[in-house]
Amino acid sequence: MEATAVPTMSTGQPSFEFAHESEPNETLIAGFSNFGLAGLTAADFLVDQLGLEQTGHVAVEELPAITPFENGVARHHTRLFGGEDTDVTVLVGELFIPVSAAGVFCTAVGEWMDEGGVEEVAVLSGVPIAHGPDDHRAFYIATEDYRDHRLADTDVAPMPQGFLDGVNAELVRRAINSPLEAGVLTTPVHPQAPDVEASIRLVDAVNDVYGLGVDTAPLEQFAAEIQQHYTNLAERLEAMNEEERPEDRMFM
Repeated sequence: MEATAVPTMSTGQPSFEFAHESEPNETLIAGFSNFGLAGLTAADFLVDQLGLEQTGHVAVEELPAITPFENGVARHHTRLFGGEDTDVTVLVGELFIPVSAAGVFCTAVGEWMDEGGVEEVAVLSGVPIAHGPDDHRAFYIATEDYRDHRLADTDVAPMPQGFLDGVNAELVRRAINSPLEAGVLTTPVHPQAPDVEASIRLVDAVNDVYGLGVDTAPLEQFAAEIQQHYTNLAERLEAMNEEERPEDRMFM
């Protein structure tokens, strides 16, 4: 099993280690534990609907962690999935990455992607901005090469202005002057978790961009089945120090 690690510093700096049983695909789609859990729900749903198998995980040191479990069986909080019949690797990240650890985490992600030959990354993410019913759609923030490669013929609209924060900001920033193509597919979210309607918009955007053909109809039932788990996760996220939570301030 291959692994990429960022050494733990004596100051207690977090470290992340990626363990992967096989080479990842050239495209990584990621959903993390954040705003409305829309991106995380969408990524988890993609794994379920595409019938992907776990191919790796991420371990962390020097950071408050969680160990999810289902039917009494524990699992890694951040997992990688792939399959022979799909061209994407999906990262499902249930661990909240605070702003202070975003740089170290993205350094580890970058090293792992470089070693595995990943050429592009798409992050699914909700954003808690004031919005009306007409804004219930997907938007993108991306590097120019990702936009030209993936978004020219889609219905996903550019987010007019603002700035990213946390993991989203670090991934896109690192890609601006590198061969890596990076994009954030985002949509306005409401406080409840999971925001199923927002997750559906993100899955629709992924279908539009990557042609995965995933049916969003079962997402309502899927979300209902994991409602309690994600509700508990959202409560933990709300309890985090405000300074450690990304804001992803954007303007429509």
